[in-house]
Amino acid sequence: MSRLKAFLFPKINLRFLIRVGLVAAVAFFCFTQILIPFRVHGHSMAPTHRNGDFNFCNRLYTLFSLPSRHDVVAIRYAGTRVMLLKRILALEGETVAFRQGQLYVDGKPVSEPYVTAPYDWDLEPRTVAPGHVYVVGDNRRVPMLAHDFGQTPITRIIGAPLW
Repeated sequence: MSRLKAFLFPKINLRFLIRVGLVAAVAFFCFTQILIPFRVHGHSMAPTHRNGDFNFCNRLYTLFSLPSRHDVVAIRYAGTRVMLLKRILALEGETVAFRQGQLYVDGKPVSEPYVTAPYDWDLEPRTVAPGHVYVVGDNRRVPMLAHDFGQTPITRIIGAPLW
């Protein structure tokens, strides 16, 4: 019982204050620089990430790997306060197009199991510029004109959702 009491009600001394300060500093650094909490606003990534979902942007993603096709990434829109959550469909130098609701990369159809509803997008082929990726949301039921999508510099990718 006394160990439980000591755990729940520790003596407030210099050692305790140093421990609390270190834990607070590590938590502050972790949740402002490495795992940035965010809430999904909007339906562009539904059903993969739904409106109102809570997640963390893992900033280590960009340190240890290059973006690849089908990755979901957080794109810096206005600092780390406003981010767009999108899926990478094509990499630099590749040609991307939509024909009657089918994605084509370099002229070959690409399977998209994360897109659950049929859609009818048509987009002329375009080549992704060097240092860029082509991103689109998963919810393609929304008309193309209502979506934010297209080429974005790789340098604007700040991480990926933790889950």
